[in-house]
Amino acid sequence: MIPRKFFVTSGKAFSPISELNALDQALKDAGIAQCNLVSVTSILPKGCIQIENTEIPVGAITHAVIARMDGVEGQNIGAAITWAFEKNNECGIVAETHGYMEKESLLEIAEWKILEMTKIREIEIGEINYEYQTMKVPMDNYGCVIASLVFYPDYK
Repeated sequence: MIPRKFFVTSGKAFSPISELNALDQALKDAGIAQCNLVSVTSILPKGCIQIENTEIPVGAITHAVIARMDGVEGQNIGAAITWAFEKNNECGIVAETHGYMEKESLLEIAEWKILEMTKIREIEIGEINYEYQTMKVPMDNYGCVIASLVFYPDYK
């Protein structure tokens, strides 16, 4: 199973009931609540192309690289996906970042992570791309932010 297409999305939400309900709403906000998500690690295969956020059939087993952060009232939370392709287009890499942080720190750490991945793999990459969400969780609520690189379930 080698993915041929992917899209990137993100969402955020809060709930006075539970973390699970905040996650469910964040997935809905991102447009992927009706998928059966399977978390995978961070390689984009050769020839895998980015597409617009595309509706996936309800209940589809859907592989995704997911960054998620949960929080409680008053906390700043953030989640980011960072991705880039090798300069020779052999493949791409994806990094997940999450934590109790605001946008500037989140994106700085996200860049550090993907650059470290290039050192480990001894590769050169092109443009670094980001998808992220941050929020301050409102009083008397649970919060959730997600960012995800979703492999469209159209495998060869």
